[in-house]
Amino acid sequence: MATKFPEYKDFDLSKINKEVLKTWDRNNAFHKSLEIREGKPAFVFYEGPPSANGMPGIHHVMARTIKDIFCRYKTMQGFYVKRKAGWDTHGLPVELSVEDSLGISKEDIGDKISIGEFNASCRKNVMKYTDVWEDLTRKMGYWIDMDDPYVTYDNRYIETLWYLLNKLYRKGLLYKGYSIQPYSPAAGTGLSTHELNQPGTYKDVKDTTVVAQFKIIKNGQSEFLFKEQDTDLYFLAWTTTPWTLLSNTALAVGKGIHYLKVKTFNQYTGEPVTVILAKDRFGFYFSEKNKDLKFEEYKKGYKRVPYKILAEFLGVDLEGIRYEQLFPYQQPEYGDAFRVLTGDFVSTEEGTGIVHIAPSFGADDFKIAGENGIGSLTLVDKQGKFVDGVGEFSGRYVKNQYDEGLSEKDPAVDVDIAVKMKMENKAFRIEKHVHSYPHCWRTDKPILYYPLDSWFIKTTALKERMMELNKTINWKPPSTGTGRFGKWLENLVDWNLSRSRFWGTALPIWVTEDRKEQICIGSFA
Repeated sequence: MATKFPEYKDFDLSKINKEVLKTWDRNNAFHKSLEIREGKPAFVFYEGPPSANGMPGIHHVMARTIKDIFCRYKTMQGFYVKRKAGWDTHGLPVELSVEDSLGISKEDIGDKISIGEFNASCRKNVMKYTDVWEDLTRKMGYWIDMDDPYVTYDNRYIETLWYLLNKLYRKGLLYKGYSIQPYSPAAGTGLSTHELNQPGTYKDVKDTTVVAQFKIIKNGQSEFLFKEQDTDLYFLAWTTTPWTLLSNTALAVGKGIHYLKVKTFNQYTGEPVTVILAKDRFGFYFSEKNKDLKFEEYKKGYKRVPYKILAEFLGVDLEGIRYEQLFPYQQPEYGDAFRVLTGDFVSTEEGTGIVHIAPSFGADDFKIAGENGIGSLTLVDKQGKFVDGVGEFSGRYVKNQYDEGLSEKDPAVDVDIAVKMKMENKAFRIEKHVHSYPHCWRTDKPILYYPLDSWFIKTTALKERMMELNKTINWKPPSTGTGRFGKWLENLVDWNLSRSRFWGTALPIWVTEDRKEQICIGSFA
């Protein structure tokens, strides 16, 4: 006998939906789909868990619909598809929400409130919207077992993570490293590259940029630069983050890049100067129409500034030349700083073809400084604030967004640094520049690149194998596999999995006080 389906005179999807749900409830359809396939080959599905401390949105409905399609398809093929729900309960979103509700910041934890009390508040906060989620799950017809979910703060789940971390540790794939990492002062923790690549994290911002003048020291090595020299001589280096200039300890040039020595005037002070910059960037700073202007007719304030090209050098000729520290507030504790290095990351696509190096605040900077024995100056703390001992900038935030008492209209420290440089004949050009800058995906505030010690999984050790296996996946569309995912694999870095927070899975690594012995625990037993 053929099944008769209901007919509808009006196309009312909401009404049809409710009737279908009633039929499923009456017949216990989801559980029956499991009962009649007991013992069949399993198609395993654990839901990538939502966070129960936040309200569901339309994007959750869309994602769950796609998940449901696959599970229903495999069920119709005869597989036993036990769909396990889960709750993502750990991490930064929960901590920030609890901090907000308690009126505290990260710095207050362990002082105004104990870590135990804070974590207890997190545990209570994290499941507050489960009723809403369960209601949505039923209304959208999403078949999943909500009665026995896995919960990430549950000790059984934590033990599973410990087991896996122990496996990685035994294979030599888990290590503690010190490197420059994306760090969120507003959240108080380092971020992984995955977090940095979340949609919308890179935003166009308009910042004050400076082309700084680094005064060259005359000695035996640099003497060839001072031939027929009647002005002070400077290297020009451009930066979009003037606050990092206080931590400058080196400059980098490209070995094969051609550089020009140009006599001219500083447009702000009117003082005669001779500057060195890349030949390919010359036209960006010097106008063709000014080439015949007479030096003796120039006066401070004139918009048209005369210039004369005096010599040309290769970057390799400039290696090792020393210059005066731009802001001599503090000195590096070690290393041989304030000299020119060569690096293959230097380009002439923007700036001056000379890169300012602040090892504490850039991955390339940190690498080249380490290779050349250059010391560092970490003059900014983890709150994004200048430390004591840097003159009038001590205690100021490097980004206004880090200070709750400041707005975007308040003068930024970059502006005040630029003004100081302008007055002291240390700025060749100051201007506003729009560029893309990464923001913390949870706090929506700018990140810093900061020196941190963290625990890493050595994903790069298996990079080639993963790229090889990626080619065997039937991606739909194929461009996803070769494009976004493939490019991510090509540029893979080791995974920073540790966080400087409290509400999360504790890393199961124990180290003796003298650091000579450590163990990684793989189970509670």
